[in-house]
Order: sequence, then structure tokens, then C-alpha cells
Amino acid sequence: MKRALIIRHTPYEGIAGFRQPIEDAGYVIDRVDVTDCAFATTDFLSPDLVVAMGGPMGVHERIAYPWIDCEVNRLSIRIGRGLPTLGVCLGAQMVAAALGAKVYPGPVREVGFAPVQLTDAGAASPLRHIADVPVLHWHGDTFDVPDNVEVLARTASYVQGFRRGRHLLALQCHPEMGEDPRIDAWLRDEAYVESAGTTVAALRADYEALGPATVRAGRRLIAEWLAGLE
Repeated sequence: MKRALIIRHTPYEGIAGFRQPIEDAGYVIDRVDVTDCAFATTDFLSPDLVVAMGGPMGVHERIAYPWIDCEVNRLSIRIGRGLPTLGVCLGAQMVAAALGAKVYPGPVREVGFAPVQLTDAGAASPLRHIADVPVLHWHGDTFDVPDNVEVLARTASYVQGFRRGRHLLALQCHPEMGEDPRIDAWLRDEAYVESAGTTVAALRADYEALGPATVRAGRRLIAEWLAGLE
């Protein structure tokens, strides 16, 4: 039986819509929160898949969050061994840092549903499933493109996806979110939402209208990526 370890940086950003394709691919899912006492000694090498999810903190906030260096260092070792790893939003930034790239505040906050622009590599990758699909964005940090990766998707201000070989995938956007009720916790930060030029009411309406299609596309994306690991 294959094992997937989900790294959760905050209780309201879990695996969400990606649970189904991961379980359908035969993985038993375990979870660890970075605030758990056990996190400091959690084994990042034995799981068949490691998924680092999102969170409101930034990789550059290492003094405020001492576990960040611990996570980045262990991700670096795992990635160096070519072990299957997926990063989403903050998790993608953690992956970039693990590859030696600088992570820092971006020029704007992207919050809300919008499509991404696929590169030629992205159009030939599992990200083809989110072509022309509005996906949820919720980020204000960015990163330099790590060495030896393929950029798969962008928006005007941000890299939205990259990969290294078959075993490493990083997504800045959130194609796992669209039906999970934990969006309510995200929407409590009204000031953050409004700083990005939208409103909680508009986001909630878009989540209800656009979210289900986003999740369907995101599940197809992850299912194809996992199939490529075999």
C-alpha cells in the first residue's frame, strides 16, 4: 500500500479536492501539522508521496516561524533523491526555496478566480486540464524560477506552476479548492481580500459558481500527474 504524507501549514488549508485522485491512485493519506510536536522528527523520505499545502505565512518569515527552515531542508533532501513531491501555494514556494531559489513578497496580491496561461511545456503536461479554467488564486509572495525546472503556467505577475522531471510538481494556484467548506476560514480575512481589489461577497459568489468546475479540472490534473509516476 502506498503512503502519502500531507504537510499542513494551517488547519484550514488541507488536501481538499485532491484527496479523491490521491486515494483513487492507491495512496493511504497521513497528515502532519507543522505545529505538531512530531513535525520536527517527521520522516520526509519514507512516504511514497509528500504534498506540502498552503498557508498564510511566507517562506521569508523564518524568524517568526522556525519550522520553515526545518521543512525546506527536508524537502531539499527529498527532492534531491527524486522522490515524488507536490507543492501547492505556500508549498510551491517551499519547494522553490528547497531548490535554492529566493522567495519574497510579490508586486501585487492575486486573490480570486482567474485562468492561468500555459507555456508550451504546460500545454503538454497535466496542467492542460486547467487550460481556460478559472482557478482560485490566493497569494502575495513569489519566487525566482529555480534552476533546471520547466515553467508550466503563469499569470501576468506570477509563475503559477513548474516541474522538474516527472516527480516534482509545484502549483502556485489552488485547483484543489472549489467545494471545500473551509473556504469560510479564508474569507474571514476581509482586509486581505479587499487589499487585492475584490470583496468577500464577490469571492463567495465565484466560489459557488466556478468552484465545482475548478475542482473537477484539478482532480484530472493530479490524477494524470500521479499516473505518470508509475
